[in-house]
Amino acid sequence: MVTIPSLEELLKKGVHFGHKTSKRHPKASRYVHTDRNGVHIIDLQKTVEALPMVLDFAEKITKANGQILFIGSKKQAREITKAAADACQSPYIIGRWLGGTFTNFENIVKLTRKLEKMEKDEEDGVWELYTKKEQVNFRKELNKLKENVGGIKAMKRLPQAIYVIDIIKEKTAVSEARKMNIPIIAMTDTNVNPELVTHAIPSNDDAIKSIEIITNLLSETIKEAKATK
Repeated sequence: MVTIPSLEELLKKGVHFGHKTSKRHPKASRYVHTDRNGVHIIDLQKTVEALPMVLDFAEKITKANGQILFIGSKKQAREITKAAADACQSPYIIGRWLGGTFTNFENIVKLTRKLEKMEKDEEDGVWELYTKKEQVNFRKELNKLKENVGGIKAMKRLPQAIYVIDIIKEKTAVSEARKMNIPIIAMTDTNVNPELVTHAIPSNDDAIKSIEIITNLLSETIKEAKATK
């Protein structure tokens, strides 16, 4: 299993910085250590305690041939989310959430099949049989499909869990996952309700280094679990 970062490592990455005290969610109080200059400080001891359980859960899902969908559409999380998901060959969504991705999944599968067909047609030279104007339209449609469902192209069934970086930003995804009884792993900052998720990781969900260390831990765990199946 991957090594859990020490309190010092988490401090260096700024995992402990929460939001302004005025933005605190009442149910996040148990994860708050103190406040400094009007900003809540997350209790990193709680973070260190949560990580082994989260990673053990992710390992079990992976070894049972399950998939964990990475979701991170906020600007500072997009590249990290994609890189981490790619590293462990997991599906991801870093663009706009399509309503019904979970609750109307059969329509999403149709979109991913369409994307695969368009990519194949382009590769096989089928587009060359069409006018330049038609090819331009194909390209626009292909790019839109890639942005919307490119990261879940290989996901032919609902995921066994999701990993969310900001549950306020991804509130529709969280809502759909809860409706479909899909477990939720999430970074939970001081401005969110940790009870909305199955496995909360008390952490700063805004700073790049904080997002990176937590997201990469999950990615490494999934990668290791796949290698030892």
